[in-house]
Amino acid sequence: MPDKALQELCRVVAALRHPREAEDFLRALLTPAERARIALRWRLVCLLEAGMKQRAIADKLGISLCKITRGSRELKHGPSCFRNHVRKSIQ
Repeated sequence: MPDKALQELCRVVAALRHPREAEDFLRALLTPAERARIALRWRLVCLLEAGMKQRAIADKLGISLCKITRGSRELKHGPSCFRNHVRKSIQ
């Protein structure tokens, strides 16, 4: 069931046409804490991709190295579409 729900959610998100529409959708779906965690995860992978060292990111964002290690692992071994979108966002 969760996989089916995730697939449905992905279809809905993929159909959103404008950044403002996506923001409104995420604000309605997620709690403020969930949005903050997702935004933090995105920020840390962008900093990693930009070449910032893990300890510097931990200090800058006030987070543990474990969270950063997970983001680093996804950049190295995760789906290529993820890496490509992170790269595009930092250019």
